[in-house]
Amino acid sequence: MTIHVFNGFTCNARPPSRLKTGLVCTLVETAQGLVLIDTGPGTEDYAHPHGMLRLFKIITDMPLDLQEAAVHQVRKLGFQPEDVRHIVLTHMHFDHCGGLPDFPLAKVHVHRMEYDAFMGPWRRWTDMAYIRRHIAHAPDWAVYNDSGDKWYDFDAIRLPFDPEMWLVPLYGHTRGHCGVAVKLEHGWFFNAADAGAVYNNETPAWLIKLVLGPHDQRLRRFRSNYPEIHLVNSHMPPEWFTVPHNEY
Repeated sequence: MTIHVFNGFTCNARPPSRLKTGLVCTLVETAQGLVLIDTGPGTEDYAHPHGMLRLFKIITDMPLDLQEAAVHQVRKLGFQPEDVRHIVLTHMHFDHCGGLPDFPLAKVHVHRMEYDAFMGPWRRWTDMAYIRRHIAHAPDWAVYNDSGDKWYDFDAIRLPFDPEMWLVPLYGHTRGHCGVAVKLEHGWFFNAADAGAVYNNETPAWLIKLVLGPHDQRLRRFRSNYPEIHLVNSHMPPEWFTVPHNEY
């Protein structure tokens, strides 16, 4: 079993901030076929940017490099798009699910609260990042409710894959936002997505809480208490994507 990690979307802050980030996308080889965790923007987003992407282009520094699209990165790893049998979404903002149309045969796994938030009326300002055209191809959905199970001390939902994978609800950034934990030979890979910014010590705590939700300090403590767990957030610095972090 191998986990491939790649940057699916470069989005840097404008000066005077020096914050530079790439989006963590994860391709997992499982007994059930390839599982892609988050997609980044898709090829249609690069060809015809939607309103939110155009807004982000103004307020951030984005190269909008088409080669970062997950469908191209999957090919670079030696696979074909149709080899991706499943996609697990931490949440459904444009920078996490925009590539769904590039994998039309994949079953899409997401928390029911996130699916309902995407499909329903906007209730909070972060809902502006839901772009309905990303599901215009009518994906095959697998939606999950809270199960009462635990992964470590987090509420969690077991996903139907081998190696062991868990959907970890971390509500706040969106109404159904989740992390995803994948069992490694030794330890775990845990993408806590946009629930915090544990590698970012520049942004003030109040702003992280306002935008990302209430989990940042808990995730920092968890990372300190369990160093054998590879905990990441969705938006990591460019140097993080280099060896040894690009494969487990």
